[in-house]
Amino acid sequence: MEVLYAVIGAIVGIVIGIVIGIILRKKVAEKQIGSAEEQAKRLLEDAIKAAETKRKESILEAKEEILKARNEHEAEVKERRAELSRQETRLNTREENLDKKIDAVEKKEETLTKKIKETEELNLKISQARDEQLKLLEKISGYSVEEARALLIKNLEDEVKYEQAQKLLELEAQFKEEADTKAKNIISLAIARCASDHVSEATISVVALPNDEMKGRIIGREGRNVRAIENLTGVELIIDDTPEAITISGFDPVRREVARIALEKLISDGRIHPTRIEDCVEKAKREVEASIKQAGEKATFETGIHSLNIELVKLLGRLKYRTSYGQNVLTHSIEVAELAGVMAAELGADVTLAKRAGLLHDIGKALTAEIEGSHVQIGVDVAKKYKESKEILHAIEAHHGDVEPHSIIAVIVQAADAISAARPGARRENLENYIKRLEKLEEIAGGFDGVDKTFAIQAGREIRIMVKPELINDERMALVARDIVKKIESELEYPGQIKVNLIRESRVVDYAK
Repeated sequence: MEVLYAVIGAIVGIVIGIVIGIILRKKVAEKQIGSAEEQAKRLLEDAIKAAETKRKESILEAKEEILKARNEHEAEVKERRAELSRQETRLNTREENLDKKIDAVEKKEETLTKKIKETEELNLKISQARDEQLKLLEKISGYSVEEARALLIKNLEDEVKYEQAQKLLELEAQFKEEADTKAKNIISLAIARCASDHVSEATISVVALPNDEMKGRIIGREGRNVRAIENLTGVELIIDDTPEAITISGFDPVRREVARIALEKLISDGRIHPTRIEDCVEKAKREVEASIKQAGEKATFETGIHSLNIELVKLLGRLKYRTSYGQNVLTHSIEVAELAGVMAAELGADVTLAKRAGLLHDIGKALTAEIEGSHVQIGVDVAKKYKESKEILHAIEAHHGDVEPHSIIAVIVQAADAISAARPGARRENLENYIKRLEKLEEIAGGFDGVDKTFAIQAGREIRIMVKPELINDERMALVARDIVKKIESELEYPGQIKVNLIRESRVVDYAK
């Protein structure tokens, strides 16, 4: 029991202790709460004071900002008002200037209207005066208005012709200065690089004899040997008093060559009779055929032209025995090929094509004795037969002006042919044809109005024309010369070129007494 009482006493003690602790803690807490309330009150008062201070500062700053913004606004307004004032001043000034200009324009318009009116009155007076002058001029001159107009038109035509002649002279001088120099350089270079000798050939060949007794052996009994040779070769043997020589005559150079070779074989062999003559003629023909082929091959080799048809090569070789105005045609063809090649190289054209066209341009002359027609048409037909190109055919067709050349190769071949043929000593013409050509040249030039005398000089290379000074003036001479040149080119055939030289001479004669 004691223990229980002790426990209960202990519990009661503990409870009392707890209650006392709680009471004490409550007092302490109340004391602390009162202290905290005082502190909170103080903090609140301090916060209120600080907020009031801050509010006052913010109000002060806001007032300062508002004052500053007001000042800036007032300054901006003031500046805009000043700018508006200046613009207003400028507008007023411009308006004043515009008013002044309008006044000036109105004054000028009035002045111009006045001048227009005066001008119209003046034009009316001028028109009336012109009509009066026209009537007076018609009365004085005896010409009507239409007649005077026709006279003025004629005078204008004369002036235009004068200016045309002057312009023509200027253009000719300019073209000659540029074109002649270039052309002369090309042609002179071509001639210098392709210069060759020309040997004149005739229609006869001469065979040398060891002695005059050989003539009788060649004639044979009752002339049988001569007849055999002539029948087999188609030539004529001229056996005359010429010492130690027999002349072979014939228009065909191939036949003459066959006869010459056969005679030389017979003379060297010594056995001359019809059977031996036949053998020698056959051998001579084979030699000539071989020589023709070799000549053609040599020509193609010299000019550098390959892939020619073998028949064309043989025809080229036949040109070795063909002459034109005393000029060997094969030599002429080779020279034309070389000249055409040089000129083509200078002009930037196809050199090989130009050489080929130059070599074949006279190929028709190899067949003129066998086929009717001009050598130009024969040459075109032969070249077409052996598949030559259109450029070659056109160059052959145009090299004598039968058709107008329309390619640079055709023009080059035409020029090269003229250069080769016109070279001094290259050709010779029949005297009768030569005289006829010169007479025709003088006749053409003498057929123009105002021409007094004509003289063909320098072997037909120049025509000198004396004109009547009272009919042809200096300016018209250029036109007359041009017309004469055109007529000569259209009506006359000639190698090279012809210089047309017009001379106008005025003379005054008086006598001192």
